[in-house]
Amino acid sequence: MIQISALPAFTDNYLWLLKNLKTKHCAVVDPGVASPVLAWLAQNPAWMLRDILITHYHYDHVGGVEQLKIITGAKVYCPANEKIPTWDVAIQNNDRISILGWDFDIYSLPGHTLGHIAYYHQGVLFCGDTLFAAGCGRLLEGTPEQMYSSLQRLATLPANTLVYCAHEYTQSNLKFAQAVEPDNADIAERVTNVKKLLARGKVTLPSNLALEKRTNPFLRTAEISVKQKADEWSSFNNRFGVEVFTSLRAWKDKF
Repeated sequence: MIQISALPAFTDNYLWLLKNLKTKHCAVVDPGVASPVLAWLAQNPAWMLRDILITHYHYDHVGGVEQLKIITGAKVYCPANEKIPTWDVAIQNNDRISILGWDFDIYSLPGHTLGHIAYYHQGVLFCGDTLFAAGCGRLLEGTPEQMYSSLQRLATLPANTLVYCAHEYTQSNLKFAQAVEPDNADIAERVTNVKKLLARGKVTLPSNLALEKRTNPFLRTAEISVKQKADEWSSFNNRFGVEVFTSLRAWKDKF
């Protein structure tokens, strides 16, 4: 049995810790800093860090890799098309790797960065900075067409897939989602639930794809209400999903 928990880092990052309860082996996703992982290992000396999974090269996702590698000897998996300072296995689209007894399929998700990847095991998705709860990543390197295609690929996964993204952006993303769809009851309900979680100091993640498809404007580009709002903001007739997405992402950048 594998258990997943969040290790907070910086101001809004989550490092995802996977724990095999039988073997006492663990893995971590996107350790932008080593200290939360090392603190957890110190508090749980029976556990061994075996694997480090990287979705993309930004410092807040890889800054702790070298230290963790030196101290624990963990194997580092990284995107083949991005430069990661310390790594053991370079992986790319459609590869499959085994971590703690789980098989993960690798998806190429260009958009936030060109080499961004995600790790998918049945019902579990580690998607870095591509798909967020109620939002998506900024286009720092890729094109709108690339990010739209990446999000559409993720949208084909089963509705019960748990979405483990890398940042606590849910509340701010929902403010934008409400601006896009002010009459969406699912968004209003989610806003209330997220406020309650944050008030209790709880993590708002993981999300799931069914919820994202009801409340995330970037996965709702086919909805007439979303298209109309995108048209209003851009003063352009967005006929296709990628055009709606492009207008929404530009709007969100200025929101």
